[in-house]
Amino acid sequence: MAYENFPSAETPQQAPPPKKKDWRNLLTGGLLVALLGTWGYIIYDKNQTKETIQQKDTQLTASNSERDELRKELDDATMRYDAIKTSSADMTHSKDSVITARDRVIAETKAKIAQILGNAKATKDELAQAKTLIASLNNDITSYKTTIEKLEGEKIVLIQEKETVTKERDVARKETDDAKTVIKEKEDIIDVGSTLHASNFSIAGINERRSGKEKSTTTAKKVDKLRISFDLDENRITQSGPKSIYICITDPKGKPVTVEALGSGIFTTRDGQEKPFTQKVEINYTQGQRQTLSVDWKQNSDFETGDYKIEVYNNGFKIGEGVRNFKKGGLFG
Repeated sequence: MAYENFPSAETPQQAPPPKKKDWRNLLTGGLLVALLGTWGYIIYDKNQTKETIQQKDTQLTASNSERDELRKELDDATMRYDAIKTSSADMTHSKDSVITARDRVIAETKAKIAQILGNAKATKDELAQAKTLIASLNNDITSYKTTIEKLEGEKIVLIQEKETVTKERDVARKETDDAKTVIKEKEDIIDVGSTLHASNFSIAGINERRSGKEKSTTTAKKVDKLRISFDLDENRITQSGPKSIYICITDPKGKPVTVEALGSGIFTTRDGQEKPFTQKVEINYTQGQRQTLSVDWKQNSDFETGDYKIEVYNNGFKIGEGVRNFKKGGLFG
């Protein structure tokens, strides 16, 4: 007979003993959770840092791009400015006060822009300031070009006016020169026409006697003085007034007769030659009237035999001449 063990109603069933908690498992789980949290934070922080770096790189790239664009704009403005100065070198060299002032403003603006763009750490606001300055620079260059064109236009007008005035001056000068030439020619004609003319020459040797009487002689050793007489013909061009008459005597040997102590000297003829004169006579001429002139020449030395030539000059021209021959005396003189 088989027997089965059934719990007795009277004997209570014994409960199983409680399981021990494993603290090591808990610690491992905590560490695992902490590790996962740390890795999660590291991954998150790394993503945040990467995003920040990307943003900064993007900003830096944008900043560099903007700086490069501003540099290009500055270079373009500088090239345009230099081209204007080169094409208007004559005008800029004249250093007009307006041009000089605009040159100074443009140079100062360019220096400010270059200073900002040369700063690698320039802020966005500073780059914005550079952009504003470049716009101002372009306006100044445009105004500079307008001023140059205006001044060049005025210069062209002045050159044209100068050419006109020069032509008018040359015409007036030529007309004046022509008029002066005509006047000079007329004056020369009048001057030549006003020259007196001598005629009716009379040349005599005079012997002065003790009694005071005078006698004409042709014997050389008896001649004490020469008496030269001639007429100054009427002239309606010659103005009334004092006139200078030069008497030139040449002895038989062809030598001019001059004695400085007696008033002899030198005058200039119309052909520019210097000619010695024997005696100068000042007369008071009356226009349009014939006038007779008599001149005595008495020298300290004896007169020689032969021909004495007498020439008369007025106004640089020879107006008459005559010859007197003195001979050697006979046995009784």
